[in-house]
Amino acid sequence: MPQALQIQALDKRYRNGVMALKGIDLTIPAGEFFAILGPNGAGKSTLINIVAQVTRKSAGRVMVFGVDIDREPERAKRLLGFTPQEIGLDPFFTVREVLENHSGYYGIADNRVWIETLIDKLGLTEQADRVSRQLSGGMKRRLTVAKALVHKPRLLILDEPTAGVDVALRHGLWDFVRELHRQGTTIILTTHYLEEAQELAERVAILRAGETLVLDRMVNLLAAFGTRRCEIHLAPGRDRPPLPPGLSMAADGGTLVGELAGDQLRELFPWLSRHSAEIVDFRIQEPSLEDVFLRLVRGSHHPAANASGGDRSGLV
Repeated sequence: MPQALQIQALDKRYRNGVMALKGIDLTIPAGEFFAILGPNGAGKSTLINIVAQVTRKSAGRVMVFGVDIDREPERAKRLLGFTPQEIGLDPFFTVREVLENHSGYYGIADNRVWIETLIDKLGLTEQADRVSRQLSGGMKRRLTVAKALVHKPRLLILDEPTAGVDVALRHGLWDFVRELHRQGTTIILTTHYLEEAQELAERVAILRAGETLVLDRMVNLLAAFGTRRCEIHLAPGRDRPPLPPGLSMAADGGTLVGELAGDQLRELFPWLSRHSAEIVDFRIQEPSLEDVFLRLVRGSHHPAANASGGDRSGLV
């Protein structure tokens, strides 16, 4: 089976000379849930706009399920669905009409069953006969996702799909996206909600200034570059042991706090035992993707060349 997406040596230079993408190489297997992250201006939207044929590339090759977007652009378009950041809906058509018209764009004569399924699954039933200009921002986002799925694409690209959406709508949208993924749809997500990416994605690429900073499985990134925040509450009235590496004493004089990497955490318990420290409470906050993201993007940590021992991780 061909890969869902293959990108080779992709460059994008704008007319003003700005190099938005520099030599991007990326392969996404069919059925994967993949996140593309990065600070503003990193090139995330430019990258997926090129894949969706909204923006022209300057150099490189892009293939969707083995179909070259330059040689067979229309065939490639039929294989993917795309929800852009900017919501573009005809304000005078109802929800149902928007989906019927978009079905016609793909030459689907009778798509009523799937359209009604999308309306139901995305919580648009009560809005189905309203014109799109009457919808809330969150409902417009949902309709944009439904529009991207109307032709049953094998690859779904979501660019900031929950921006401006309330918590309830966001969770409902992700429940549906998870269901699509379980059914075999390949998902590519860009988002500034890093907790969403951490929960949903299997692999992640972090871009910075148009280049790939890191590319690895989520679990590998968290293990290699994340730190665990520890709080150790010591019993009162006991002699205080010397401070272990990586920890400091809180203002209360009885709590050790700090961030520990995996090796340091493993060394902590023997250290506490050697110093006969009596522990009242012990708390560990697991590393988050936000911690990893900030550490890498700000350059406060330089990744190893291959932290995961197989997948590409670290500086690429």
